Amino acid sequence: MTIAISAARADALPASRAAAEPAWVRRALIGVSLAFVGVFLVLPLVAVLAGALKEGGSAYLAAIRDPDALAAVKLTLLVAAIAVPVNLVFGVAAAWAIAKFEFRGKSVLITLIDLPFAVSPVVSGLIFVLLFGLHGWMGPWLDAHDLHVIFAVPGIVLATLFVTFPFVARELIPLMQSQGSEEEEASLILGAGGWQTFWRVSLPNLRWGLLYGVIVLNARAMGEFGAVSVVSGKIRGVTATIPLHVEILYNEYNSAAAFAVASLLTMLALLTLVLKQVAGRRIGLREE
Repeated sequence: MTIAISAARADALPASRAAAEPAWVRRALIGVSLAFVGVFLVLPLVAVLAGALKEGGSAYLAAIRDPDALAAVKLTLLVAAIAVPVNLVFGVAAAWAIAKFEFRGKSVLITLIDLPFAVSPVVSGLIFVLLFGLHGWMGPWLDAHDLHVIFAVPGIVLATLFVTFPFVARELIPLMQSQGSEEEEASLILGAGGWQTFWRVSLPNLRWGLLYGVIVLNARAMGEFGAVSVVSGKIRGVTATIPLHVEILYNEYNSAAAFAVASLLTMLALLTLVLKQVAGRRIGLREE
């Protein structure tokens, strides 16, 4: 009992110390935080929206309806539609293996999952060029069979898959570890099969964490620039995603159209923040 009381007091100590700080310290910290958010987050968002509408609504709609812009939107949606399900399956499988089992090479698998966080996206794109480019390791074979990876949609998909595959796994691993395996074991003891246990016990417990990971994964897939820029060739209307199309327009000094197309990504970012907040609250309620 004494140990439990001491632990509770230790947990409450940081909060009590924070509450005991002078009012001017708390106000200063809050002011600095709000100023940072305003300068580095709110002002850029306002600048994008203002730049998109500076020539009027008709110019904004014309930039969005431009065939090259529509092609960029379709390509971005296609890449996300491929990358999200593939990395969703991989993330669930990897998180399940790491959280539920002990096996040789487990630490290596965890390290490899974190690899895209440590490697620059530009470097990862260059790796695919060295692998699948015309003068790369597999380039001659691909060329002999008339298969195109680099400067084509497959290369964009591969680069996007690489930079986004940690997100679902990294969200689910700590969640699975905190939940333990008691419910799954009880389900198996009661006679349920493996798939029944997964769909009726495990998946409901993971749904909000899974949604959180998918939201972040989708946002990164649609907004990826570095790796996609290297492998795509930036062919307007063919291999240019939304971020690349924005760069092309800006380099042509067509800033209004660039901001108009960029506003699509801005709205996606805002929607992502809202969905992340909802999913994060659900995860917190679930853990309580």
